[in-house]
Amino acid sequence: MVASPTLEIIGATGRPIPVFPEPEPLLVHGPARIAAVCNQKGGVGKTTTTINLGAALAELGRRVLLVDFDPQGALSVGLGIQPHELEATVYNLLMERGLAVTDVILKTSVDGMELLPSNIDLSGAEVQLVHEVGREFVLGRVLQPVVPDYDVILIDCQPSLGLLTVNALACADGVLVPLECEYFAMRCVAMVVETTEKVSTRISPKLALDGLLATMYDSRTLHTREVLAGVVEGFGDMVFHTVINRTVRFPDATVAGEPITRFDPMSNGASSYRELAKEVLARWRRGVPAGPVRAG
Repeated sequence: MVASPTLEIIGATGRPIPVFPEPEPLLVHGPARIAAVCNQKGGVGKTTTTINLGAALAELGRRVLLVDFDPQGALSVGLGIQPHELEATVYNLLMERGLAVTDVILKTSVDGMELLPSNIDLSGAEVQLVHEVGREFVLGRVLQPVVPDYDVILIDCQPSLGLLTVNALACADGVLVPLECEYFAMRCVAMVVETTEKVSTRISPKLALDGLLATMYDSRTLHTREVLAGVVEGFGDMVFHTVINRTVRFPDATVAGEPITRFDPMSNGASSYRELAKEVLARWRRGVPAGPVRAG
């Protein structure tokens, strides 16, 4: 009897969806692979992705540090922290000598996931760092002492390509680019990719593009489908197979100060980020162009 062929499932990106294996437990932890979550366009899902990808990676047994590197402090708020009440943030680590990063890191509600918080004070760092020697490497020096303690460090960047974002890219191993499925997506992504290439060439040769993540996808609209198809046509395999659908559960989870994986663990949003975590780890294990892989 001849076995029937396995039917391929075509995903939203128009490609067959591979089956990503469950990652094996880690026997030892660290050093961390650092990924900057970056797009100079606001409102594309950077913070949502940082929180929920981090939580999903923690569920898989990875030790995760989230770095809020946006003066708006949205990442901190999204994890139930009130930024204006903090005595010390990543800003203090950048600007003050003698302050230990471990004194600023906070626990979150997710086991295995911790937070380096931020608030509006960070907006002054860009101006203050301009005249510093080695100004592009300040964040890297701050994070270096704790890199051995984590498996993954995710940096939530501000929506700009200024000095703070360059700092994040300079210390990162890879860049993860969330993009909203709308008209300006391709132009914005092209700018991020260009900046990544410049940083890789001039500052940090290890830096690689980890991938492009389509967010706020609504299969009911032709515009959304056409934009995603255009992104896949332009960037090919650099686009993650996992696509994050638009849903009200993400803002609801933000208001609750929890990742979607805790707020509504059985939701499609939680399932998507768990699948993304497996895809990211599989990609890191396989290796991405132009950069080494250290964890996953």
